[in-house]
Amino acid sequence: MTDRLITSPYLPRRNFLYGLGASLGSVAFSAMLEAEEKKPKSSESPLSPKKGHFESKAEHCIFLTMEGGPSHIDTFDPKPALKKLHLKEFQRDGEMKSAMESGKRYYVQSPFSFQKQGESGAEIATNWTHLAKNVDDICFYRGCQVDSVNHPTAMYQLNTGNRFGGDPAMGSWVTYGLGSVNQNFPGFVVLPEVSFPQGGAANWGNGFLPAYFQGTPLRSKGAPILDLLPMSHVTREHQRENLDLLAALNQQHQLLHPESDELSARMDAYELAFRMQTEVPELVDLSKEDRKTQNLYGIGKEPTNAFGKKCLLARKMVENGVRFVQLYAGSWDSHDYIERAHGNLVRRVDQPIAGLLSDLKQRGLLEKTLVVWCGEFGRSPDNGVRGGTAYGRDHNPKAMTIWMAGGGVNAGHTIGATDETGAVAVENVHHIRDLHITLLKLLGLDDNKLTYFHGGRFKQMSQFGGEVIPELIA
Repeated sequence: MTDRLITSPYLPRRNFLYGLGASLGSVAFSAMLEAEEKKPKSSESPLSPKKGHFESKAEHCIFLTMEGGPSHIDTFDPKPALKKLHLKEFQRDGEMKSAMESGKRYYVQSPFSFQKQGESGAEIATNWTHLAKNVDDICFYRGCQVDSVNHPTAMYQLNTGNRFGGDPAMGSWVTYGLGSVNQNFPGFVVLPEVSFPQGGAANWGNGFLPAYFQGTPLRSKGAPILDLLPMSHVTREHQRENLDLLAALNQQHQLLHPESDELSARMDAYELAFRMQTEVPELVDLSKEDRKTQNLYGIGKEPTNAFGKKCLLARKMVENGVRFVQLYAGSWDSHDYIERAHGNLVRRVDQPIAGLLSDLKQRGLLEKTLVVWCGEFGRSPDNGVRGGTAYGRDHNPKAMTIWMAGGGVNAGHTIGATDETGAVAVENVHHIRDLHITLLKLLGLDDNKLTYFHGGRFKQMSQFGGEVIPELIA
């Protein structure tokens, strides 16, 4: 039978390959065929809205990324035991000495006081004066751990699940699984600082997923997207004619390279840019928002103006159907002077974030928008002696606080715990891959089904699988 299949000049190529038998190659080929069948038809955009694997409240995600590693001990995880240990040598073999005498590592108490807030009694630092009003809409999680103490690899793991980069970002996975409601704007939008985070654009790359699903960064200053609008003498009709001609030429070229998706993605990007010309200018124009709304986000005053604009823009984007928006606030790497450093950073983001949660809620958007706040790792309860009273903290991958709001989370609860000094998570402890799986589930996606065939196997965001953290879900 096999010989006849091989020698028949009339047998379709697919049937010929199926006839090779149940070898490893045929299994892989079958998987590729299955993946091929799942690709959108040529008339359908890869970013067309899709149903998730199960019903969910969350339809969009706003991911607030505090780059540098904010200290859980000085924000949302109070450690009163550090007050008695302050400036004592970091405990080794049960012995403690004055760090000011030994010059070694010493414990550092938080310079901030904490207070229970809301009906839930969530304990947060008192300098979060605005967010304190929103704690009953928030689920605080203190049990997450990561693998790396280096900023670039930790950022990659936070965003992609892979410490070494090159894999798709979470926003790419979400838009791959759900598409986007708004076809006139990218499905995955990133609002970075002037300087990109450590690790660069790979933090929002599409990895091995088709290029349609990569994140689109908007500039933090000046025009959000350069060269979006044509020169004044080029009419919209002229643009349409040029794009049609270019598409015809590209389609002819693509027939010679069917294995590459980059040309298709570039063609779609041209079309998307053409559609964005009518929608983006109005969407990114915050001046049309009333003064009350701008004041809610702290726009028009310092130090909240810059991050306030990002948060308001994020609200407008999800309101207009963008699936995944990631905001960056940098400089949380406080090895020294943590009172001054974290104090200034909290003043920058506190009112904008609280304004975002309140605005989403009053517009009926919070229930269907998952809001996530986190950094790439937490901070240590101890530090080296640096200038006498220059108290700060080092990187800590074994303890961190992440909080979520909206989108079906277990609001008004604090889940998990760290030890008495905040050095390590000890209750409801989960690796960050489990957090990724949980966030996907809140958006209606099953990590075990959200796969893509690449490199000879089906790949998923969690890398090696994991488990949902049920306590985080209402």
